[in-house]
Amino acid sequence: MGMMTEFKEFAMRGSVVDLAVGVVIGAAFGKIVTALVDKVIMPPIGVLIGGVDFASLSITLKQATLDAAGQQVPAVVLAYGEFINAVIQFIIVAFAIFIAVKAINAMHKKPEPAPAPPAADPEDVLLLREIRDLLKK
Repeated sequence: MGMMTEFKEFAMRGSVVDLAVGVVIGAAFGKIVTALVDKVIMPPIGVLIGGVDFASLSITLKQATLDAAGQQVPAVVLAYGEFINAVIQFIIVAFAIFIAVKAINAMHKKPEPAPAPPAADPEDVLLLREIRDLLKK
């Protein structure tokens, strides 16, 4: 079997295709969550705490300067506001995945336990049956 045939069989397995679909949908969902956090959730929170835009929250560690050649050296900035946005995005995605997994698990029926095998008859009952069967003959 050639390498291309093996690769084709590998790529066409259901689990690989499902994984690819999941990655594409996950990327699209990530963009939706980013827009939700940046444009819908964070602006009202920023207004409530005094008109702060979380995405612009940062600490400048070193100001922008000019080097000897006259080129501008960018400022060194610790952008913790973007980190806060990313954490909120992660929490939303994690919660959505939790809800999806919980729903999928609820859809799977739990297998019913197998009925217990009938208990073996006591020895005296077996002997009485043998006697009955012998008497019938």
